[in-house]
Amino acid sequence: MRRRAVTATVAGFLLLTGCAEKSQETESGGSGTGDITIGAVLDITGAGATLGGPEKQALELLAEQTNAAGGVNGRKIKLIIEDNQSTEDGAAKAMTKLVSQDKADIIIGASRSGPSLAMGAIAESSKIPMISLAANVKITEGKRWVFKTAQNDAVVLQNIIDYSAAQGWKKLGLIRDASGYGEGVGEQLNELGKPKGVSVVRTEKFAPDATDFTAQMVNIRDAKADVNLIWGIPPAAGLAQKSYRQLGIKTPVFQSHGVGNQAFLDTAGDSADGVLLPLGRLLVADQLPDGDPQKQVLTKFASDFTAKYKTPPSTFAGHAYDAFKLAIDAFQKVGTDKAKVRDHLENVKGFVGVSGVFNMSPQDHSGLGKDALAIVKVEDGKWKLVDANRG
Repeated sequence: MRRRAVTATVAGFLLLTGCAEKSQETESGGSGTGDITIGAVLDITGAGATLGGPEKQALELLAEQTNAAGGVNGRKIKLIIEDNQSTEDGAAKAMTKLVSQDKADIIIGASRSGPSLAMGAIAESSKIPMISLAANVKITEGKRWVFKTAQNDAVVLQNIIDYSAAQGWKKLGLIRDASGYGEGVGEQLNELGKPKGVSVVRTEKFAPDATDFTAQMVNIRDAKADVNLIWGIPPAAGLAQKSYRQLGIKTPVFQSHGVGNQAFLDTAGDSADGVLLPLGRLLVADQLPDGDPQKQVLTKFASDFTAKYKTPPSTFAGHAYDAFKLAIDAFQKVGTDKAKVRDHLENVKGFVGVSGVFNMSPQDHSGLGKDALAIVKVEDGKWKLVDANRG
């Protein structure tokens, strides 16, 4: 039913934009005057709230800073944020509003893969640049107008495979989110793991809002893998971690980059100790050498965010930072003509962000490779850098 609802929303949007295309081009065709409208669709409530909340804060902080500094070439930023309530249909409806009613110059979002995929068709049909904050590689596959700032799930998985192979862990158990975020993870693990002899021996799934993981963890325990991977976001991923330890499973365990925030540590508690995960460097910025190319960007953002909100930023806030800064960079250099913004984003090179150093191309609208992630371990409730992974 949800897929049908999303399809109907997108179909309705196509009719609407077909009728209003000319007027929209006239009003927002890059005239170079008036406010620049940045629309954002975030998972502020619902299953993705631990992602969307910090992203909203980051965007508001950056818009405030940009306007205080005089805007972009004298033009103020008008930021409009919509809550998709962590649903695909909500994301499609919010995207439609921002494009057709608010005449946004660019769209940022959504926080998670499913809602981002729902928005992608609208971005393509309306020819508006969109920068997703989610991980699934399918978000940008075959797309001209869609970009993303979260590291692709494929590069996350490659880091897990490489580390596992180096430890001699060849059999991998997978417990994954049943939403778009977890879609294709098992298949990618097997494909990427072939050269190093790493393969999935058991896969279990859980709903994004699940609270009981006993059955899945019993099956994973009985599979007797060398290492297990829990692939989800808080709070479910934290609860799954607690269940893993409560069943007395001693096998080493990875979590995905989807748990890079305090909410995971708070939910998982002591059971998080020993967890390994590939993460962007924001959460371990203070442990990086001074010569690290990202350190200055990371420490300034962390300082600004903490000063305003009295709490450190999560990696998800970092994805929003990157999307906003990439948009501003494009507006500064080519104005608000949507086709020029798209072309500029597609050719970004050496852009130092929070999630990594971006190098986009027509074949890669993510622009981040394996070295955008470091291997981190949870020790005594804190993030500890294990491997900076700089070549």
